[in-house]
Amino acid sequence: MYAKLKLGVAANKLEHADRVLSQFEEFCTVTQSVSKGIPVHTRVMDTKRHHIERLIHPFRTKRIRKMQVMPNFLPHVEIESGPNPTSAVIWLHGLGADGNDFATVVPQLQLNGCQAIRFIFPHAPSIPVTVNGGYVMPAWYDILGADLISQQDAVGIKRSENAIAALIDRELDRGISHQNIVLAGFSQGCAMALHTGLRYKQKLAGIVAMSGYLPLADTLAHERNQSNANTPIFIAHGTQDPVVVMDRGEVSKNILIDLGYSVQWKTYVMGHSVHPDELADISKFLRDVLTA
Repeated sequence: MYAKLKLGVAANKLEHADRVLSQFEEFCTVTQSVSKGIPVHTRVMDTKRHHIERLIHPFRTKRIRKMQVMPNFLPHVEIESGPNPTSAVIWLHGLGADGNDFATVVPQLQLNGCQAIRFIFPHAPSIPVTVNGGYVMPAWYDILGADLISQQDAVGIKRSENAIAALIDRELDRGISHQNIVLAGFSQGCAMALHTGLRYKQKLAGIVAMSGYLPLADTLAHERNQSNANTPIFIAHGTQDPVVVMDRGEVSKNILIDLGYSVQWKTYVMGHSVHPDELADISKFLRDVLTA
């Protein structure tokens, strides 16, 4: 599917986009879009000058790199808020989307004045999803039932955990301290952020969990890594979410609290989406954990 550019940005020709973006001394994110799980031709961000200005003005020093495709790593989009980043946020998309889904959120976080941050938006592989009739789409793991937890794809979850952990390890190799790395995710990406972050071998700065749930909750107590026993967790959920009902999020929150985790729980009057107030709260959370 086309990247959901929430600032109203549309697609246009690559040549014109490069010409306009060069006037702003920016790079254009070019990524392989996916439409209903079927690769389509490369898309780029809108080339209208006022739309580009609106997109990048709040985060003027942002550097957007082309999709990174590296052996043994998930393909991903990178956005750096400035040169020589000292922190990283790995942000995982939801079912059927791709890494572009949240790339345009970066300027809305209004993190001007913070230390330079590298945002990484990986693309999940395309696989058949049982609950959607076996339709092939980007997914971190198969969803076997509508209630999300009665049957779970433990093998697929573990496979994605390893792939996401490899991206964290890569940031360590690039000079980012593990204590300056945040794992974030929306919906199915939220599930993977919680699952991976709490099992990761070194302490992370924090976990942002949006409109999702805790998968394989019954295995967490004996699989979790004590390195992240005190890692701050921000959980956000919509009160009117029809996809991952709020009760599912609340149950997950309570399990984490019972296991001794430090959890910030926030709800917003919305469905399965993102609220402006939520982004403001995430911005504050990132400022807190990346400057602690």
